[in-house]
Amino acid sequence: MTIQPFINPLPIPKILQPKERNKHHTYYEVRMQKFLHQFHSELPPTRVWGYEGQIPGPTIEVEQGENIHIQWINELPDTHFLPIDQTIHGAGEGMPEVRTVVHIHGAEVEPDSDGYPDAWFTRNFEKCGPRFVNRIYKYPNNQNPTTLWYHDHALGITRLNVYAGLAGMYIIRNEQERALNLPSGIYEIPLVIQDKTFNDDGSLFYPSTVDVPDRPPDFPDVSITPGVDGDTIIVNGKAWPYLEVEQRKYRFRILNASNERFYRMSLDSGQQFIQIGSDGGLLQRPVRLDEITIAPAERIDIVIDFTNQPIGTNIILTNSARVPFDFGEEPDPETTGLIMEFRVRERNSEDNSVVPQFLNVIKRFNEYDAVKIRDITLDVTRDNFNRLLFLLNNHEYMDGITEDPTIGNLEIWRIINQGAAVHPIHIHQIQFQILDRTPFDVDAFNLTGQLRFTGEPELPPANERGWKDTVQAPPGFVTRIAVRFGPYTGRYVYHCHILEHEDHDMMRPFDVLPRKHKHIKHDNS
Repeated sequence: MTIQPFINPLPIPKILQPKERNKHHTYYEVRMQKFLHQFHSELPPTRVWGYEGQIPGPTIEVEQGENIHIQWINELPDTHFLPIDQTIHGAGEGMPEVRTVVHIHGAEVEPDSDGYPDAWFTRNFEKCGPRFVNRIYKYPNNQNPTTLWYHDHALGITRLNVYAGLAGMYIIRNEQERALNLPSGIYEIPLVIQDKTFNDDGSLFYPSTVDVPDRPPDFPDVSITPGVDGDTIIVNGKAWPYLEVEQRKYRFRILNASNERFYRMSLDSGQQFIQIGSDGGLLQRPVRLDEITIAPAERIDIVIDFTNQPIGTNIILTNSARVPFDFGEEPDPETTGLIMEFRVRERNSEDNSVVPQFLNVIKRFNEYDAVKIRDITLDVTRDNFNRLLFLLNNHEYMDGITEDPTIGNLEIWRIINQGAAVHPIHIHQIQFQILDRTPFDVDAFNLTGQLRFTGEPELPPANERGWKDTVQAPPGFVTRIAVRFGPYTGRYVYHCHILEHEDHDMMRPFDVLPRKHKHIKHDNS
């Protein structure tokens, strides 16, 4: 189905209003609902699931240190409208088809509010998973002001629930950031980017099988795929929208909420992005970039200055990333190579906003303070149906705990990618720092298990030197991150954020253990 780009205006997600606010906490209720949503004026309405009847869900805005309570309410039907694969963990026979649990991605919370995959629940909490504890989740927001996001995290069907529409943005603010006088108000705009494919009747298409070599006779009719990329780019719930912008500076908080697709973004006007923030908050200094690559689940905080663009100019935000990233199919310049359009109009008032040369104080970890180095291999094999199976340290999700960091301890994780694709690795509970990436001899590693480096360590680019919760781990490289766990103990997960990989079976649990003696204060300032 062919639809015309840049004929629908960009929607701005509504701000969620609390049900109650008192001196102890602010209370919200968020309902997961089925409804019809029109992704484009040339498309018929599409059946979707979303939070509070919106695609994406309403933006939740909170203050740093504000104690937030949220009851996530499942009002979805009992039957999924996307193809369930019962052969993967958590989705087998006897499991409810429709299960949900919400994870605020990047939030530092206690385990029972983290959205653990086994803490799922069905409509009206009729059935609950083995790690379900509380109906009301608590978010203390004791972390840097930043752009987070919330999405479904149910075991075995995360890819389906997010693709169906269960995603939204969560923003933490404080007075110090407001004092920087960055573009704000109507000049600060969230951009939630996804990709979809539509059937001729406007319904969402999601593949239900995958070609495999030597296909066994008992191959399942509904089958997990190695990754799903759509042929239509969606921003804030609209396909290829346009935004009228004044001749002034704008701040854009960008989230890649796609299942698999990376975006390598640039402006066809040739002008630069000014990146001011990453996953965990503001960078120390702004970084000027001609293009930016954003992986699934990553966030980037940028300023675009339209001041010197002539009135009537149309500027296209383009995408040049291949799928799988970055060795697969080139984007189509007429479809997946386009994201949205900016239309420059006359400025209505003075632009008094600024981009300061200094934004934030980021205390760098000293890797020599680390008490442990952990190797995390990214592995690819075949499952019993001969389908591609992606693993962490050659373990499936259900294989038990192998990572058990102690609260307050600094660790170095070496993410060893032996495969062909970039994997975005996300660790729950904390923000971390990227140390470097070093090329290694993959063949020698596969033969001997020994790392033989083939080049010097490459420091992260300037726009990756802030706080991160998701890191791009390129093939043929050891990506090192410095991680200090806390301030809570308990069970969390880490995983690839290509959602098809996460569901099958590239996700592992880990336990943060209490200290045996003196507690080391968690410092993430």
